[in-house]
Amino acid sequence: MKYGNLVIEKKEYVLLKRFMNLSGYYKDDTLRLSVQKLVGEMESAIILDASDMYDDVIRFNTTVTVVSDGGWHRKFKLVMPPESDVKNNKISILTPMGAAVMGYSEGDSLVWEFPTGEQKITIQKVEQENQHINLNMVL
Repeated sequence: MKYGNLVIEKKEYVLLKRFMNLSGYYKDDTLRLSVQKLVGEMESAIILDASDMYDDVIRFNTTVTVVSDGGWHRKFKLVMPPESDVKNNKISILTPMGAAVMGYSEGDSLVWEFPTGEQKITIQKVEQENQHINLNMVL
């Protein structure tokens, strides 16, 4: 891991904690396990102000390209749950893939449990749009 731990923007961290507190209520086992794993990783995360965030760290509204050791390749935008639209490559933070990549940076590799089984993926590219969510409306 490039920065040693997950790197999460302060207001996004607060919002993620709220989402994660609901994880016991998720009926899908893979999603529940993904959220619980993210909660564990967040315990040692580096929390930064928005102005101090690294450009290559995945956060809300980041476009991410991942490749797996199994040979598949995927490009998507990480979004809030109401904006999720798989057909348009918008993946919610409350999916196994969304939970897997949050806080990681370009070049990082990780092993995560997906509905198809455990996969090793590498963050190939991170693109910021400088249009991160307005957390004041959510918080």
